[in-house]
Amino acid sequence: MQISSVNDVKIYNLSYGKSLPEWLSDRKKRQLQKKDVDVQRRIELIQDFEMPTVCNSIKVSRDGQFILAAGTYKPRIRCYDTYQLSLKFERCLDSDVVAFDILSDDYSKLVFLHCDRYVEFHSQHGHYYKTRIPKFGRDFSYHYPSCDLYFVGMSSEVYRLNLEQGRFLNSIQTDAVENNVCDINPVHHLFATGTAEGRVECWDPRMRNRVGILDCALSSLTEGTEVQGLPSISALKFNGSLGMAVGTSTGQVLLYDLRSNQPLLVKDHFYNLPIISLSFHSHLDLVLSSDSKIIKMWNKNTGKLFSSIQPQANINDVCMYPNSGMLFTANEDPKMNTFYIPALGPAPRWCSFLDNLTEELEESPENTVYDDYKFVTRKDLENLGLSHLVGSSLLRAYMHGFFMDIRLYHKVKSMANPFAYEEYRKDKIRQKIEESRTQRVQVKALPKVNKDLALKLMEEGDEEAEAAARKKKGKALPSILGDDRFKVMFENPDYQVDEQSEDYRLLNPIVSKVAQKRKKKLRLLAKQEADALQAAEGDEEPEGRASSEEESSDDEDKSWVEEVREQRRLIHQEGRERRLQERKRADRTTVLMDTVQRGNNTSNMADGRNSQPRFYQLKSGEEFQSFNDVARKQKLHKASLEERLKLEERSDISSMADSAVGSKQITFTLKKSEQHRKQQQAEREHHEERRKLRRSAGHLSSARGRGRGRGGGRGWR
Repeated sequence: MQISSVNDVKIYNLSYGKSLPEWLSDRKKRQLQKKDVDVQRRIELIQDFEMPTVCNSIKVSRDGQFILAAGTYKPRIRCYDTYQLSLKFERCLDSDVVAFDILSDDYSKLVFLHCDRYVEFHSQHGHYYKTRIPKFGRDFSYHYPSCDLYFVGMSSEVYRLNLEQGRFLNSIQTDAVENNVCDINPVHHLFATGTAEGRVECWDPRMRNRVGILDCALSSLTEGTEVQGLPSISALKFNGSLGMAVGTSTGQVLLYDLRSNQPLLVKDHFYNLPIISLSFHSHLDLVLSSDSKIIKMWNKNTGKLFSSIQPQANINDVCMYPNSGMLFTANEDPKMNTFYIPALGPAPRWCSFLDNLTEELEESPENTVYDDYKFVTRKDLENLGLSHLVGSSLLRAYMHGFFMDIRLYHKVKSMANPFAYEEYRKDKIRQKIEESRTQRVQVKALPKVNKDLALKLMEEGDEEAEAAARKKKGKALPSILGDDRFKVMFENPDYQVDEQSEDYRLLNPIVSKVAQKRKKKLRLLAKQEADALQAAEGDEEPEGRASSEEESSDDEDKSWVEEVREQRRLIHQEGRERRLQERKRADRTTVLMDTVQRGNNTSNMADGRNSQPRFYQLKSGEEFQSFNDVARKQKLHKASLEERLKLEERSDISSMADSAVGSKQITFTLKKSEQHRKQQQAEREHHEERRKLRRSAGHLSSARGRGRGRGGGRGWR
């Protein structure tokens, strides 16, 4: 729905908006209604209120229930039921409709005048009868008392077809060469026809004699009227018993009193286009006249303009809904427009909800915005240097300023301030950053757990917001700090990141290097944008990056490998130091041996009854072990490697010991099977026999020191 205001008169275009294709599925239509604002604001008052290509004429039945429209292509007639707000039926015709009329109160009796001289009658079920007139017709009228149809067209005769007798009657002979339009007065049934010579001839159907003639061509010529040809009559409409309006092909409307041959008022549309439709609004004493461009509503007594409607497509016909403020237009467009003007009257009964809708819209007024004009004040004109244009046709005074063409404004603005776009762009970027910051959860204090991680996430969030603001459609990702799913990570101490752990130290160089690389990329993008803006302002183009930077980027990508290796080396070194300290603590335990021996000697000398258990104090950092185990390890520690190996080969004894207090030692010997012992004995005997048979090969060496190996003896001379 589109709202316009002319002379403080609100006009609601109920057909404004995008039309959805018929082949779209219901799901696609619902998706468009959610996304597209124009589709959301569209009001489909009557379903499928349109034609395939063009609508030629439109009328409303006398009972107000049905709206009939004729259009093309293919030639057809459509009937809409206002009680159901939908299409009732559609009938295709053989040729285009020049004019049609509704003879009954509803749609049961229709008459169509075709462009091929045929007159077609339709009843409620469909096609009823078809006949032909001698000349091409342009308009016709129905005389109710006698059931006669009067046809005018490309002939001086007016053809009469009596529908009661079903035959043509004697024609009416006029003085004109051609007749364009005709009409019958609803009060005394005076028949009037408009000729191509600019005259109106009036006839009495009861006597078939001409009762008067009006020369409208001469009367339409007033002061300031520019006429390029002979004004012919293009529209004719009676108002009451004595009033009549005549429209000419040069864009003038003449109001007559039948008792006078001079017009009461002449109204010029100033478009030099033929008047195609005339109608009267009796409550406000208005005349609605329209040409192909505009519909004007003006007072019939003074000629003062009340309001006007200018649709986007050319107008073919206009129809007022009786006793309401609604009117329909047939256009050179598939969609038939529906306009509602509350100042003319209330909404029809079948769409009474429009009154409530318009009242709600009036309570929340919107500022009128002109797409083609810019409102400027005198101060703005002085800043732009256009003060000398005041009083010219380029500026139109309005309230405390002027309206000027938007193209002229942009052109002068760019010349006066060439950096205006750059300032506007920076302001928009700053606004986007502020909006993203306000949408993000504000953390006033750092959490108790993972403070370093929270601080890092906050810094990354600011950088992402700035990067998103540089892009037109970029949106910053939501921060982890504002997500309830990760809230426990900053509250529970169990989720504290251990920076001394081995996994963290190995992964931290990789993560930190990726973060540094991303920051560097963001800085590079910002630098490129700044260079592009400088180049657009006329500066020199930025030079390419040096080769040293390209080589350094590869080195930086591989630097994290060296850091990981360094961390591994440090971890291994710390492990060796830790094991060395453990060995030193084990050596300290040997001090306990002397204390144990002294305790044993004292216990042998004392009496068994007076013997008391002794307690030994362990120093900090020392671990208690089994005494036998300590002695054995001390002995093995002092022995050489050769002695240790021989000792292990001689004894097939394996032991398992636990260093815990109160541990037990288990000693066992592996039992060998008889077959295994025989096999080992056979192997020892075989080795002894081979050792006895082994001979020295020193006498086989050559005098020159070369052996008989490959490539040595054969072929040598």
